[in-house]
Amino acid sequence: MRFDGKTALVTASGAGIGAAIAARLAGDGAAVVVSDVNDEAGHAVVDEIIAAGGKAAYRHANVADEHDVAALIEFAIDTFGGLDLAVNNAGVGAMPKRLNKVTVEEWDRAMAVTLRGTWLSMRAELGSFIASTGGNIVNVASIAGLDSTPNLTPYGASKHGVVSLTQSAAIEYATEAIRINAVAPGAIETAALASLPDEDKAGYSAKVPMRRLGKPKEIADAVAWLLSDEASFITGVTIPVDGGTIHAG
Repeated sequence: MRFDGKTALVTASGAGIGAAIAARLAGDGAAVVVSDVNDEAGHAVVDEIIAAGGKAAYRHANVADEHDVAALIEFAIDTFGGLDLAVNNAGVGAMPKRLNKVTVEEWDRAMAVTLRGTWLSMRAELGSFIASTGGNIVNVASIAGLDSTPNLTPYGASKHGVVSLTQSAAIEYATEAIRINAVAPGAIETAALASLPDEDKAGYSAKVPMRRLGKPKEIADAVAWLLSDEASFITGVTIPVDGGTIHAG
């Protein structure tokens, strides 16, 4: 039980990768604060964790709103007595289109949720960690934050920003018992991809050197390792979890 006695916060954990991370951390002994904007989904994840013998509580939060984020950290401390681990998973995708066709609203939404939301979350989490005895953060970036993203420029730019936040903050806080890392998922079989026709899923899989889509659990496993003492000398890295895609050219 890696995380016995620790409290973990996972944003956007009502489904998909976030839900898998919340379940994994709870399974490893953490008390988990599940956060989302979909209250029904968030409560369902909490119910599943408790049914499996874990500890969890739900809090609605829009990570683009600084007051929601501040209240979320306060909720974690009030409910479980502190905050030790944080996974900033909230982000939004975009419909493919060329840059000159991207609307201001589409650009602003990507920056507000993915980049501003990660920054606001980190700012609040770090404030809590400094006031206590340190802590660990894992941001969920994307291989889109490590490479060019033609026709997905708002998404790619926001994820590049998440990688930059991770690297810079890791150095800023390295002497304060705080580690900050990121994972960069590739094509993962979340509900959105699972709902596609088989031929479309095959197209995504064909671009992966391992010739399959990743599973949310595989991202959760990487996150749990980075948060654990087994990664105690690692900070400022972004680990691709993508079946080799980023290196395939």
